[in-house]
Amino acid sequence: MTHVVSLRPDTYAGPTFADASAFARRAARRGVRALAVVGGSVLILAGLVLAVLPGHLGVPLLAIGLILVLRNSPRARRRFIRLQRRHPRFVFPVRRLIRREPEVFPVLWQQLLRFERLVFPSSWRRAAIWRRRYLRGKRD
Repeated sequence: MTHVVSLRPDTYAGPTFADASAFARRAARRGVRALAVVGGSVLILAGLVLAVLPGHLGVPLLAIGLILVLRNSPRARRRFIRLQRRHPRFVFPVRRLIRREPEVFPVLWQQLLRFERLVFPSSWRRAAIWRRRYLRGKRD
């Protein structure tokens, strides 16, 4: 058996400045993420309150709050994905609104058609007729 012998003295391997700065960066990142989650939660609550009041400020606040929470909280992201798998029909419009390039008008139109189908009898439904009459291009 051969043994390796070093002539260098043992050095103290205590914490260094790089370790301390890495710890500080991780702590700051966690703090910023926690603040973003709290701020997003506050925006979601404010959006829920404003959604039931007249006006349209509630939906954008909800979308911004969801974006903040879902981007900064892995646990909330897992819950949102689980909810999406259980109820895809209800969560899909929300996912379309929180994208980087939200499709606002198609989502609103789809929700109007769903609402119309849910509330009115078929003889009272007018949104599809209006779309065919005014929004569809002329055919040659």
